[in-house]
Amino acid sequence: MTKSELVNQLAARFPQLVLKDADFAVKAILDAMADALACGHRIEIRGFGSFGLNRRPPRVGRNPKSGEKVLVPEKFVPHFKPGKELRERVDHKAEQN
Repeated sequence: MTKSELVNQLAARFPQLVLKDADFAVKAILDAMADALACGHRIEIRGFGSFGLNRRPPRVGRNPKSGEKVLVPEKFVPHFKPGKELRERVDHKAEQN
């Protein structure tokens, strides 16, 4: 599902919500989540899952074109861990298909 599909689905599900307001709400939530992760915080949504950061240590990589060794610096990457309720819902839907 893309962001625009989510906005359209929200607007269809809640008729009192104008498409423009649904778009603003989705953008505000996603921006708040991105800002929290950028600050190093963890996000937990009960019944859905949690977002956190994983540290990738520095390493020596290789340029595939020239074969030259390149130092890849340390980085932090976002990580999602689904909650129990979400895992069970997805598993149940997969069993039905």
